[in-house]
Amino acid sequence: MSVDPHRTVTITRTSAGRYSAVNGRGGTLEFGTGDVNDFTPVELFLAAIGGCSAVDVDTLTTRRAEPDSFVVQVDGDKVRDEGGNRMDGLAVTFRLSFPAGEDGDAARDLLPGAVRRSHDRLCSVSRTVELGTPVEIVLES
Repeated sequence: MSVDPHRTVTITRTSAGRYSAVNGRGGTLEFGTGDVNDFTPVELFLAAIGGCSAVDVDTLTTRRAEPDSFVVQVDGDKVRDEGGNRMDGLAVTFRLSFPAGEDGDAARDLLPGAVRRSHDRLCSVSRTVELGTPVEIVLES
């Protein structure tokens, strides 16, 4: 059985500076300009990079052991220059610990390779950023 490769998200303005994104499965995510506690689009971008890698690493390591703690932090600098606004200096930091014992040791041993596999091949989000993909803008009225 093949999986449809197409993904879509529809964004609707809900009020001034507030938006709702809906995916093809009906999941929703509220975001905005950051003037309150909501996520901004840049923060969602950072969350997408970290979330994609987190899912990869979690899937690979938890086959060996359930983590005691699992935190992924994504940092970057918003740059405004002659090329326009963009993010620079992106870094994904993994802070994971596993229980003592044989299963925890196996997960710890697997961890560096899992992080590398996510970065080098598995994470569609960071791979897209690193390889660069044109974004087509379509205006419909």
